Amino acid sequence: MQPEFEILSRSYMTNGYRVWSTRYRGMGEGMLSWARRVAVRSACILVMTAAVTAFAPAAKAETKLTAMIFRGMQNLGLLAAQSQGLLAKHGLDVEFKIARGSEEARSGLAAGHHQIVHNAIDNSIALVETAGADSIVVVGGDSGYNSLIVQPDLRSYEDMRGKTVAVDAPNTGFAFLLYDALKQKGLKPGDYTPKPVGASPRRVEALIADKSLVTAVLNPPFSFHAMEAGLQNWGSVIAVIGGAYQATGGYVLRSWAEANADTLVRYIRAYVEGVRWARDPANRDGAIALLVDHLKVSPAIAARCYDILSDPVNGLATDAQVSRKGLEAVLRLRAEYAGGHLSTPDKYVDLTYYEKALAGL
Repeated sequence: MQPEFEILSRSYMTNGYRVWSTRYRGMGEGMLSWARRVAVRSACILVMTAAVTAFAPAAKAETKLTAMIFRGMQNLGLLAAQSQGLLAKHGLDVEFKIARGSEEARSGLAAGHHQIVHNAIDNSIALVETAGADSIVVVGGDSGYNSLIVQPDLRSYEDMRGKTVAVDAPNTGFAFLLYDALKQKGLKPGDYTPKPVGASPRRVEALIADKSLVTAVLNPPFSFHAMEAGLQNWGSVIAVIGGAYQATGGYVLRSWAEANADTLVRYIRAYVEGVRWARDPANRDGAIALLVDHLKVSPAIAARCYDILSDPVNGLATDAQVSRKGLEAVLRLRAEYAGGHLSTPDKYVDLTYYEKALAGL
C-alpha cells in the first residue's frame, strides 16, 4: 500500500546560516483532506524552525563591569548609554553603583571592587600621589557647574572667618576648589575649619540641618534644593578662581586598562555615544525623563538641569573630551592645597583608549 504522503527536505547555506526547505507530496489523489494538509504544513514549519535555531550562531556573551558614580546630573551621558542600549550594543553589561563619598570610590577602585569611577578627577590624582595606585584618567565629562552655597544670614566672605565649611573630603576634589575660592576673597586655610560630610546629597542635607556649617560647594540639582530651603547662591566657583576646570572624568587603574584594553575602548565608545545622544535637542524629553528618575526630582527641576547640561559651550563636554587647561587647574590646586610638586598632566592621563574609541565611531 502506498503511503499517504511523504516529506521532502533539503538544506542549503545562505548568509552563514543553514536553511532547511521542506515540503510534502501527496500519494494518491484526494487522499489528503484539507485538515491534514494544514497539519502537515505546521509540522514542516516546526521542523524548519528547529533546524535554523540549532544551526544559528550563539549570541556573544556580554562583558560585565562595575562603575562607581556620584549621584548627579553629570551622569546623563551614562544614563543615556544604559537606557538606549548603547552599552549592550558594544557587548557590555555595566552595573552602576552610587558612592557615598570620595574615599569609597578611591579605595574601592584600588581594591578592585569596581573597575571604573566617574567623579572629580582630582581623586584619580590623589590615588597616584597619596595611595601609590597607578590610576589614569581616560575620558572627560564636564566642568562641574559648582556654585558657592551659603547660609542665609551671611553677608560677606569675612563672615566665614573662624567658622566651619562643609566638604566631601578635606583633601581632594571640590574641597580644593572651595579653598581657592575663599582665598581669592581674602580667607586662607586656617581661617576656617573644613568638615567632611560626604558627596553632594549629603552636603546639602548637612547645610540645611546644621546652621554652623556656613558654606559648601554644590552643583544642580543640589544647589537648587539648597536655594529652595532658603540658602543663598553666591555664584559660580570657577568664575571666582578664574579659568577652566576639569571636574568630572572617568578613571581606571592602568594595570586594568592594559589587561582589558578592548573592553575599555568599547566602554568609552558607548559613553561618548551616550553623551552625543544627551546633547541632541531632539532627545530633550527623553533626557529629562532620565534625570527625573535618576535624581528623584520634579520634571521642572530636571528640565533646568538639562538646559545646563545641553548648553553648547558650558554643558557636557563634546564627546566627553578632557580639557587640558582644566586638568592643569586641577593640578595647580592640588599642588597648592595638598603640598608637593606634581608632574605634568601626561603622568595622570592616558587618552590612547579614548582616541581608539573615537576613531571607531
